[in-house]
Amino acid sequence: MSDSSSPIVSLRGVGKLFGTGTLALDGLDLDVRRGEFLSLLGPSGCGKSTALRIVAGLSEPSRGTVTWSDGGGSHARDIGFVFQEPTLMPWATVLANVFLPLKLAGADRAAAVPRIMETLARVGLADFAEAYPRELSGGMRMRVSIARALVTAPRILLMDEPFAALDEITRFKLNDDLVALWRELRMTVVFVTHSVFESVYLSQRIVVMTNRPGRVSSELAIDATHRDARFRTSAEYAGYCRVASEALGRAMNAGAAA
Repeated sequence: MSDSSSPIVSLRGVGKLFGTGTLALDGLDLDVRRGEFLSLLGPSGCGKSTALRIVAGLSEPSRGTVTWSDGGGSHARDIGFVFQEPTLMPWATVLANVFLPLKLAGADRAAAVPRIMETLARVGLADFAEAYPRELSGGMRMRVSIARALVTAPRILLMDEPFAALDEITRFKLNDDLVALWRELRMTVVFVTHSVFESVYLSQRIVVMTNRPGRVSSELAIDATHRDARFRTSAEYAGYCRVASEALGRAMNAGAAA
C-alpha cells in the first residue's frame, strides 16, 4: 500500500533541547512514507512523543529540518493527532466532541452531521452520538478521540501511545480496528509505542529509537499479509517479535553507552 519512494515528510538532523536542559532528540533522521503504517518503538522517555509533536508542528526542533513533500509547513497539512489520553470535553456529547475540529475550521454543525455520523460508524460508535464521555468505557472514549482525529479526513494520522492505558482485550480489539481503518482509508499512520508486540502487529515498518537523546538505531520491515488472530499466534509473528525485541535491546544499550 505504501509508496516507499515518496516520503510525505522527512526529518533530517533533528534535535530538541528543552529549556530544562534535557536533550530529548539528537541527530534524528526519519522518513515517513506516503500511505505506510510506521511505528516508533523505544523505551519510555526516548523522545518518541517529542518527534511526533515536531512532525505535527506542535513543537519546533532546536536544530535540523522538517520537510514536507509539497514544500509546505506542517501548519498547512491535513494532520490528525490522537493523544495518550482521549482529552474529551466532559460536558459535550460524543457528536459535539467529534465536531470540534470542524467547528474550529468554521464548518456548519448541521451540514457536518452526516460526515460526523459516518466517522462514528467507522469506529463502531454510531449508536452513541448523543452519549457523554462519562457514560463510555475507556476503549469507547479512545474511539471517540480517534473519530475526532479522522473526521477532517487527514492525510497523516499521528498516534501517541493511544492504547497504553487499556486492558489487553480492549487493546487487541482496537489494534484490529485500527488496521482495518488504515486499510480502508489508505492514510499514513505514525504510531508511537513502547510495546514490541503492538508495533509488530500493526506496522509495515518499525523504527527503533535509542534511549534519550533519541535517534534512530535500526529499522525493521514487517512483511505480513494478514493482521488477525492467526497472525498473533503464528510463528511468523513470534519471529518478528524476537527480532524487534533484540533490536530494542541493542538500541537501549547503545543509548546507555552514549
